[in-house]
Amino acid sequence: MKQLYTSFEDAVSEIKDGSTLLVGGFGLCGIPENLIKALRETGVKNLTIISNNCGVDDWGLGLLLENKQIDKIYASYVGENKEFERQVLAGELEVELVPQGTLAERIRAGGAGIPAFYTPAGVGTKIAEGKEVRTFNGKDYLLEEAFTADFSLVRAYKGDHHGNLIYRKTAQNFNPLVATAGKVTIAEVEELVKPGSLNPEHIHTPSIYVNRLIVGEQEKRIERKTVAQ
Repeated sequence: MKQLYTSFEDAVSEIKDGSTLLVGGFGLCGIPENLIKALRETGVKNLTIISNNCGVDDWGLGLLLENKQIDKIYASYVGENKEFERQVLAGELEVELVPQGTLAERIRAGGAGIPAFYTPAGVGTKIAEGKEVRTFNGKDYLLEEAFTADFSLVRAYKGDHHGNLIYRKTAQNFNPLVATAGKVTIAEVEELVKPGSLNPEHIHTPSIYVNRLIVGEQEKRIERKTVAQ
């Protein structure tokens, strides 16, 4: 059985100033929103964040940004957050843009214990500056290093007391990868079920990767709701 928390503040209490965090989700979909809100309340500073993006101005990782808790972020998309733009232009926030496929593979490699890999993404662009380039079969590739972190924060649709997780629909994006690459993985689940209740063939994250569980009710905000064009 994994450690089950009833307080989000307690679940993130070991995250200290200067920690590196991997955070699951895509935009506002599938983000561990209650864990992020709890981190804001702790006030921890100088965080390095590895995530697809940094939320919006008033939600998701945008809450930590607004509270000046993030020093550096690795992300593939940063276009929906005005405070993010302001901090970058003011020199208050360090950003490394990573092609989305490369971001996913750097996290996957970290979880698999692979320190680095070669990819053609970014060859000949600013992304390649300072990185090793090698040629295989006449084509250039960049050496990209894997991502690992002190903590991984993920959000699952269902979890059991052993820590097995299932993600729903688009929330299957970065969450399964993020869950594997942190020294400590904290899972916020919408529904906690008894061991044996989950179909083993449907489990996305096996329990071996999960250290802490907590049940949370999410608002599930939508960045842009379009119902007609």
